[in-house]
Amino acid sequence: MQIAYILFDNVTLLDLAGIYDPVSRLRTLGFVPDLKWDLCAMDETIMDGYHLAINVDKVAPALSGYDMIIVPGGLGTRSMMRDRQFMQWLRSAAGVRWKVSVCTGSLLLGAAGFLEGRRATTHFEQYDTLQPFCKEVVRERIVEDFDVITAGAVASSLDLGLYLCEKLAGPKAREAVRQRMDYRAEQ
Repeated sequence: MQIAYILFDNVTLLDLAGIYDPVSRLRTLGFVPDLKWDLCAMDETIMDGYHLAINVDKVAPALSGYDMIIVPGGLGTRSMMRDRQFMQWLRSAAGVRWKVSVCTGSLLLGAAGFLEGRRATTHFEQYDTLQPFCKEVVRERIVEDFDVITAGAVASSLDLGLYLCEKLAGPKAREAVRQRMDYRAEQ
C-alpha cells in the first residue's frame, strides 16, 4: 500500500497531521507492514499557513503509481484550484484507487473532476464553493462515495485518520491505533 500526501503552500498542518499520525501507526503497529508514503508537492519545500517549512519527499511524482492520495485543506486550496500545472498533476491520480481529502482539500478533488456525480463534504464555510463540483454536498463529518472519501473541517482529520485505519486494516487496527493515541471521539 503506497500513499501520496499532496501538499502545497498555505496547507493547514493539522489537516495533514490528523490523518498522517493514525495512518502511519498501521505500519509501526504491524497491521500494514508494507505501508509506504510520500509527502508530495510541486516544490521541494512548502510553507504551511503559519510559515512552518515542510520538506517534501518527492516533487511532482506521477500519482498514478499510488494506491491512495490524501489531500489536506487550507487557505492555499483556493489558489491551487486555479494553478493549471498543479491541477494537471493532481489529475494524474485519476486511476488511483482511493482519493481522500479533509476540509477544503475536497475543493481540489472537485476542481480535478474527481467529485463529479458524487456526494462529498468540506469545511462548513465552504459548502457553497464545493457545490458546483459534486452531485450533493453532505453536511456530515465523513462521506464515502465509491473511491472518494471526504471529511469536514480540520478537527475531523483525526476521525478520518481512524476511519482510514479501519478501511485499510479492519476494526481491531482502528481500535488499537485509537488507544495508542488516547483519542476519545465526541460522545
